[in-house]
Amino acid sequence: MRFKFVKLNRSTFPMKKMCQILKISMSGFYAWCNRPVSQRQRQNKLLRKRITSIYNEHNGMIGSPMLTSELRDESLFQNISQARVARHMRALGLRCKYAKKFVPTTDSSHSEPVAPNLLDRNFATLTPNTTWVTDITYIKVGRKWHYLTVFIDLYSRMVVGWDLSDSLERHSVIHALKKAEARRKPSSDLLIHSDRGVQYASKDFRRCLKKHGYIQSMSRKGNCWDNAVAESFFHTIKNQLIRHRKF
Repeated sequence: MRFKFVKLNRSTFPMKKMCQILKISMSGFYAWCNRPVSQRQRQNKLLRKRITSIYNEHNGMIGSPMLTSELRDESLFQNISQARVARHMRALGLRCKYAKKFVPTTDSSHSEPVAPNLLDRNFATLTPNTTWVTDITYIKVGRKWHYLTVFIDLYSRMVVGWDLSDSLERHSVIHALKKAEARRKPSSDLLIHSDRGVQYASKDFRRCLKKHGYIQSMSRKGNCWDNAVAESFFHTIKNQLIRHRKF
């Protein structure tokens, strides 16, 4: 580290003086400068270059676990450890960017009926189109907030229906459900789980469920873990595709 300091500051301070203060010999410094670069050093240099490149591709919305996973897809870094990636990220001053949620999309303070939590965090489903989860999040388009509703099949974790609206009214939720129905044509015993938002408790939405024989389930009040799959999807799509971008 002392040799490196001298090398980096040769244009600023007298080299002889730096060697005296750091108690190193000038001959030792020149020997260090002429020493061939090791394979480990070359790999670390290439690794830092790839870490920086991938970090920038994701607009900084990526941490060491996901970055390690992407690096392992490359033959040169297929055995790279997460600890090593995290160490180099710290040395480069790279940290995953996070933004706090501040726009409410759930209004559970209403007088509409609330369904019981039939899903009960049972997120493992053996067959498609037996359980869907749904939720609403916000996306800023220009100067105005828009609201994204999704329906996710727990079997494949695929978004089977979605709708984007500039309003938090119930109509967007119903449109997203109809899109999902047209694509997947589920049977009448489909379980649909959501939070206690007024959109899902509305008469119009409940009428749609009753018409097709769907079963409604709702999370407990103020418990985001009861709808963890939808929350996780929104977290991923925002961190990877939405935050720090303007639409």
